[in-house]
Amino acid sequence: MTTPSRLPDPYGQGSSANLADILERVLDKGVVIAGDIKINLLDIELLTIKLRLVVASVDKAKEMGIDWWESDPALSSRARRDELARENAELRERLARLEELEPRRAEEETP
Repeated sequence: MTTPSRLPDPYGQGSSANLADILERVLDKGVVIAGDIKINLLDIELLTIKLRLVVASVDKAKEMGIDWWESDPALSSRARRDELARENAELRERLARLEELEPRRAEEETP
């Protein structure tokens, strides 16, 4: 009879930390990962890439003042409705101005 080999526990003996606990802690506190990549050739900077990554729950992000997804029409139905309402109001205003101009043009063109 063979016994299956068991991999060592990465958190040590008796540790009850699991992926769900770690994820909950990360989302609750938030994690910021920042890095810069620079490519130089003969002391001439050719390319600079700045990377910033924030991993947090929605509540924590809002607490930090990050809420860009609420105003992005691609991600928010409310933002999409707001954008369509604004565009509709602008078009109605333009149409009203054009309708005001039309009778004046007709009067100017009649002999």
